[in-house]
Amino acid sequence: MKRSLPPLGALRAFEAAARHGRMILAAEELSVTPGAVSRQVRLLEEALGVALFEGPKSKPRLTDAGRALAPRLAGAFDELEAAVQAARAGQAAVLDISCLSTFLMRWLIPRLHRFTTAHPEIDVRLSAADGPVDPDRARFDGVITVEAEALLGPRFHPLFPEWLGPVAAPALADQVRTRGDLTRVPLLHTQTRPEAWPAWATLIGWRETRFDGPRYEHYYYTLEAASAGLGVCLAPWHLVAADVASGRLAAPLGFTRSGYHYGLRLKRQARAASEPFRLWLLEEAAAQPLPNEGQNG
Repeated sequence: MKRSLPPLGALRAFEAAARHGRMILAAEELSVTPGAVSRQVRLLEEALGVALFEGPKSKPRLTDAGRALAPRLAGAFDELEAAVQAARAGQAAVLDISCLSTFLMRWLIPRLHRFTTAHPEIDVRLSAADGPVDPDRARFDGVITVEAEALLGPRFHPLFPEWLGPVAAPALADQVRTRGDLTRVPLLHTQTRPEAWPAWATLIGWRETRFDGPRYEHYYYTLEAASAGLGVCLAPWHLVAADVASGRLAAPLGFTRSGYHYGLRLKRQARAASEPFRLWLLEEAAAQPLPNEGQNG
């Protein structure tokens, strides 16, 4: 039977625009321009002979016809996605995860073999991203990120709080007995987190305002510079716990909670493979030992 349907691209564009309420957000999800989304919506309106949106382009509103079509179309796409996933059941499940790059290198990858051993049927594909990523508007099934504890949403699955503290090679760390000693050693900075030192000083009640030292493009370079004895850097405990345990780095002033939390944010329509990965992450996070509390001397 020949089906009489509008173009699939037009249906997808309208469903995304109706769900997000803005053409620009639908465009980000579909990896096209807002103009392309608008053209596809107009094409669908012409095919149906009814208007689906009304009002200004900056704040379009669904018409009665649009409100009637949107939920049914969303349900149809959900069923289509489920059918495709069922057809792939005999193949390895794919899980696309975006992750903060240094967290990926220093925490996730060293542990990932335990997940792949327990779940050989799941193909985990990792991508590094140091900027904000919304899994609902990107190709990822989930994002491992760090967010302010006061702003954690319902789909954010917490792993552990961030504990920050100064770390350095042992020889240099021996020169740091109190926070005042930090004014006499180079302090290392990262371009992606330029306010780390002032924020940490405020956190521990230290009124110092000068934090001189070299600046590095990537946080991984900053940690390597600290290990090489080039200065002291602020580090999250979970990224340096192994180095502190091995003696490669020392943390002379301990660690203090920063008010941020690491966690996994999943897509609204998460694949089935997301659940075992989420549970495994929580188990690994629970096994992470806590650091020593910060000292304020």
